[in-house]
Amino acid sequence: MADLTAPSKLWSFEFLALCLIIAVAFGNVSVFYSFYHYLGTIGIPIEWRGFLVGLEPMSAFILRLFVLPWLHVRNAFSVTMVSLILMIVASCAYQWVTTIQAMIMLRIFHGAVFVLLTSAAIALVVNFIPADKSGQGFSAISIATMIPYAIIPPLSEALLPYVGNEADIYAAVSIFSVVAILLLTALRSRLGEALRGMDGVLLRRPNIFEIRENLRLRSVFFLLTAIFFIYLAHATLFYFLKDLSLQIRTGDVGLFFAVSMVTMISVRALGTALFDKTNKLSTLQKTLAFLIPCLILLPIAAFPAAYYLLAALYGLCMGVILPLLNALLFSASPPLMRGLNTNMTLFTMDVAYFVVPYLGGILVTIGAGFDILFYVAAGFVLLSFTLALIVPEYLPLPQGRVKEGDGV
Repeated sequence: MADLTAPSKLWSFEFLALCLIIAVAFGNVSVFYSFYHYLGTIGIPIEWRGFLVGLEPMSAFILRLFVLPWLHVRNAFSVTMVSLILMIVASCAYQWVTTIQAMIMLRIFHGAVFVLLTSAAIALVVNFIPADKSGQGFSAISIATMIPYAIIPPLSEALLPYVGNEADIYAAVSIFSVVAILLLTALRSRLGEALRGMDGVLLRRPNIFEIRENLRLRSVFFLLTAIFFIYLAHATLFYFLKDLSLQIRTGDVGLFFAVSMVTMISVRALGTALFDKTNKLSTLQKTLAFLIPCLILLPIAAFPAAYYLLAALYGLCMGVILPLLNALLFSASPPLMRGLNTNMTLFTMDVAYFVVPYLGGILVTIGAGFDILFYVAAGFVLLSFTLALIVPEYLPLPQGRVKEGDGV
């Protein structure tokens, strides 16, 4: 099948503006790195904390199953705008919600808004990625998702002594949603003009048969599963690193996030052009192999230098792994399915961000140390590494033809 993707250049105003809107969406979740700890400060019983932390991504992944078949390029702009407004409401509501029942409702609402916002923005932005620049395109998108994780945790830790509690900071991030609304308003006419010039095939909604056949492609299935395992490992670090750091008393969690995320962003910024020139699979496999010992060594880091060195190594590995996995998935996907498959990676993220705090919270409740959770995370990376060794057999041939039998 010929690739009908229209854009010939990557760094258009539309692409950059949509990346900024994606950054805003992730800014509204990156601030919750301390949410498990915060629930304890407002008197939420320990047996409820993991569930409440995971409830937002749980509602996101359930809703995403219904949103993805319905969402398409023609309605994505309106969904993005409404979602940004609702995100302001969700962020500010944490200042007044302190009971279990109210927090359940808020986390469900927050998850629903997040999935609508990210799904709609992704459905738009993938249409501005040229097929031969998938590595650069997804590197840029991943930078947009990671910038909040580099800035907001250390900034929040610095501001925390000067505000009432974490809920004030959760509300403060809504200012970014206001900025995104202004940007999206300015983008409206340009976006409409650009999309009208695209092939009509790419603008229609895929039908159920096409979605089913897409998910039966083994290349797509294995890559989505590998991404899922990486998000399981990353969610473990995101939600439990603060408590692990307090347990081993080696370094500051805010600085760890700053070091790892700055490294991650730097790798993706410097490597954008290289990602499309190197052997993606070989680079991916080697980087996954380096990430495994990083997670194993983190709980036994005995002094600050080792702790922050592992932060840099983690950022280096994750800076390479996710853009390459997404670029490989983009290349393996039929053109009509690229937006849906990219949104499916967000679905795997939602599932991981629900499962990890819930099951991790159970393990902690029954007496497991936080170090055990990081050893389990290393096992998730090992599973992803195994899939990266298997998937080359099922990837499309260079000419775009798919190998016979490429079905689940």
